Amino acid sequence: MTDTAAEERAAERSPKSPASAVQSVDRAVTVLEILARHGEAGVTEVADELGVHKSTAFRLLGVLENRGLVAQEQERGKYYLGAGVLRLAGAAAVRLDISQEGAPVCRALADELGETVNIAVLDGTAAVNIMQARGPASVTAQNWLGRRTPLHATSSGKALLAYQPEPVQQAVLQRKLARLTERTITSAAALRRELAEVAERGFAVAIEELELGLRAVAAPVRAHDGAVIGAISVSVPAYRLAEQRLAEVVKRTVAAAEELSRRMGYAC
Repeated sequence: MTDTAAEERAAERSPKSPASAVQSVDRAVTVLEILARHGEAGVTEVADELGVHKSTAFRLLGVLENRGLVAQEQERGKYYLGAGVLRLAGAAAVRLDISQEGAPVCRALADELGETVNIAVLDGTAAVNIMQARGPASVTAQNWLGRRTPLHATSSGKALLAYQPEPVQQAVLQRKLARLTERTITSAAALRRELAEVAERGFAVAIEELELGLRAVAAPVRAHDGAVIGAISVSVPAYRLAEQRLAEVVKRTVAAAEELSRRMGYAC
């Protein structure tokens, strides 16, 4: 047994340190890069490029195969990138596409209403804002870009969650719903009723549920197959969104979401 192989086996028998865990992640990513570069590769080739023992390369490939990130040709024993990589790439592409296509839609809506407009996508049990445009009246608006916000307390979060499959909704409903203001929905039953209403009417409203003094409206953005992949929202200080203006903001927001959905290939 070589010194390198002996050291690797000794490291595997000992409790994993943070450094060794990071090294494993780095090696796994390198394996994916090797397969992306060569198209396919055997265990020996992967081990040689990594500079590790074949048994280590085999274990790395096995873990990646279990997660669907690599697959193996049964006849030749070569490994290649699996469908899991396409799934991850597709999710990233959706974010890039909706951000790119949504930029002019956001700017137009922000200019039209004079308020802050965001595009958010689902990120686990939160919504993350990936695009923002500010209107000329938004002198007091916050920078929401890149911020993760709770699904139960935001208009975009509710617009996203309302159209998700039951298991996704349940994952949120069974968690403790944090009270952020006196208006935040903290009851799972109440949130479920709210989501049903959102799905029926086609838009969501949050009245000072995330922050006092902040009101927002959001509508879902759909992909070519009809799946909701994002939400476009308008955030307005409460004093600028009285009841008489709310209907107009809802109308404009829904229209913008429909326009972005068309750009994403959905036939509205």
